[in-house]
Amino acid sequence: MPKRIDPRAYPDFSDVRVIDRHMDRLDTHGASRRDFLSLVSAGVVAAAAAATCGLSNVAVAAPSGKLAFLTAFYRNEYNLIADKAFEGVTKAFGLDYAVLDGQFDSQLQLSQFEQQSAAGVQSAVFNLADGASIKRIAQVAQQNQIYVANVWDTLSWFTPFEAGDYYTLYAVPEEFAAHRGVTVELLKTITETHGGGDVIGVTGLPGNWTDIARSRGRDDAFKDFPKTRLVGELPGKWNREDALKATEDLLTRNRNVVGVVAQNDDVAQGALGAIRAAGLKPGEDVFVVGADGTALGAKSIAQGHQLATSANSPAYVAGLFAARIYDVTHGWTPKASERLLNWRSLTATKENVAGYIERFVDNNGVDPFDYRKLSRVLHPEDWDPQVELYPLDIEKHWEGIPRPTGWTAPKPYADAWSNGEAEAVKAEYAARYKIKFDGPSPQRKA
Repeated sequence: MPKRIDPRAYPDFSDVRVIDRHMDRLDTHGASRRDFLSLVSAGVVAAAAAATCGLSNVAVAAPSGKLAFLTAFYRNEYNLIADKAFEGVTKAFGLDYAVLDGQFDSQLQLSQFEQQSAAGVQSAVFNLADGASIKRIAQVAQQNQIYVANVWDTLSWFTPFEAGDYYTLYAVPEEFAAHRGVTVELLKTITETHGGGDVIGVTGLPGNWTDIARSRGRDDAFKDFPKTRLVGELPGKWNREDALKATEDLLTRNRNVVGVVAQNDDVAQGALGAIRAAGLKPGEDVFVVGADGTALGAKSIAQGHQLATSANSPAYVAGLFAARIYDVTHGWTPKASERLLNWRSLTATKENVAGYIERFVDNNGVDPFDYRKLSRVLHPEDWDPQVELYPLDIEKHWEGIPRPTGWTAPKPYADAWSNGEAEAVKAEYAARYKIKFDGPSPQRKA
């Protein structure tokens, strides 16, 4: 008879951090996580886990109540912070949790989800490498009754309504306005201090929706500052190393740069390194802005090295999406206009970053949100979005990106915007918004 054990008795090999620990023990030096995952089936992984526990034969029961965060890339600070927040949030909601690193590979992410589906995962939240796999992910989710949600990149003009009921939420910060806001801070500052001048852009990944939206916001800001000009841009690929190389190249090509618009705070960190290496002083000779409100980004603002960031808080992604997963798996059904959402970022500068750091960075373990209060099921009378959250406008969201031939807005979405539902939801969310994003943590003791 095979010995049967609860999977919780041995390591969870769907978790990237557990894989890293056991790759060393299983003598896989020189192999990537992707190699490790591609070489093993669920049964082999279970056998490896059993071996680490001293068991010879194991029959594995399918896990339940588990949320997986499948991120496009685990190597930047935003995803590290989001992962840590997901750990805390899922505990608050009583869910098991795993994080998987997609290594910028949409096909790997699809494969990871199919493996999670076969293992019986209940729900998944995606930060996609690109939109190539979302249709197939949605099909797998619908077929297996797995609730999924997605933040950041996706397939243009593809919505949860084309996918089915199990694609419950696509939500992102309103990036055009957010990145326009930080660019305005930059251009205003260099106009005041240098009389204007040359600016370079260090972007994310070409073709990525987030990159496109942030570039649109950046470019629009220049209209109001005629003494400034964007003289070049190169991709920083959302990480410090590539951003440092891109900035070095741009500084070599353009000798009079006084400003850098970085497409996120990791890219900003790389740009700051290149500026210092060129013998220039960040915050004096060259001003830098970023996006996302990471810990290093916020601290760089406080130190005067980075000028601004659009602080959307990685922890909020964890809270919003975990709460949605909890609610739909416990009987709550969202309205059509609640399946596509935007939220407003805070433009963090030296004037207001101290409060942001106290709540979101150096918070001594105090959660920045009341996560359970994000749930409509747990708090039907006093739930609170805890940011300015509102229905996403498809036309604004994909502005400038050609529609597929014959595409029309899905009927549930079109009806919600024509019959007043979207406006009613916006008003309801505004009325519920009591715990302010730019205030102290609701968990902080008086």
